[in-house]
Amino acid sequence: MATRLGLGLPQMRQYSIGDDVPRVARAAEEIGYDSLWVFERALFPEPATQGLYGIEGLPWPDRYRAVADPLVTLTLAAAATRRVELGSSVLVAPLHLPFQLAKALATLDAASGGRVVAGLGTGWSLDEYAASGVRPFEERGRVLDETIEVCRAVWGPDPVVHEGTVTRIASAVVGPKPARPIPILLAAGNGRALRRLVDHADGWLPTGTGAEQVAAQWRRLRNMAEERGRTGPIRTVLRANTGVRAKPYEGADRRPFQGSVDQIVADLVDHARIGLDEILVDLQGEARDARELTDVAAEVFEKARAAGV
Repeated sequence: MATRLGLGLPQMRQYSIGDDVPRVARAAEEIGYDSLWVFERALFPEPATQGLYGIEGLPWPDRYRAVADPLVTLTLAAAATRRVELGSSVLVAPLHLPFQLAKALATLDAASGGRVVAGLGTGWSLDEYAASGVRPFEERGRVLDETIEVCRAVWGPDPVVHEGTVTRIASAVVGPKPARPIPILLAAGNGRALRRLVDHADGWLPTGTGAEQVAAQWRRLRNMAEERGRTGPIRTVLRANTGVRAKPYEGADRRPFQGSVDQIVADLVDHARIGLDEILVDLQGEARDARELTDVAAEVFEKARAAGV
């Protein structure tokens, strides 16, 4: 069975969000992509309190200077499509009030006919937490736990009841309900986050850092699931952050998914062999406009399918 392929929607500052998101969404559905995805970058600190991903000295890329809101972007894509799934990889859950996030996702799922995939993470930016975090950065794991609990409650039968640190619902009718149970996928790399995933989530959102590394993480996750008695499947959607260039990258230090379209497709082949369910290809960073993004997305899709992905 072929690996499902998803495409990252245009959210960066070179795009006209109102025009380009529906245009790219429709084109991706016509090309044959199975899903459309967004990510969250709430702000661009200047100067930054910390480096990118919390790594000291690693600068934030300029393309993060103006990233469109993920839920608004997904709503635009939902209105322009009929078939593709609509996912987040990832929403930084502790930057949102759990109840409001749960209600927004339920509404979007109901409006789209049951196509939403809720990919959540804790984030890493101290500046984003200072601006929007519902609790201090140090409590981000507990807020994510509560967000999952609130989502399950709000999406479930009425009356909804929840007693937590951030959200208290005595007893209420909350609608609309999702068209079907919305899958919750988590970005997770360490022991505590992996345990949260195994015990409380439907799937995993790894990043394409190299086939061998991802395969080792996937084995570790499956082993933990077996140890903890999980019997249900774990859905897997790998994020491939690409850097597309016209000519092949010839250096020995080439990172995965960086280089020509053919090199990126070769990396897709390597990662598909791991046995993951889906690969999200985010091509928006290097494209100059929506037309170029669509053209590259079509070329990647056609060559990936021809290569057996």
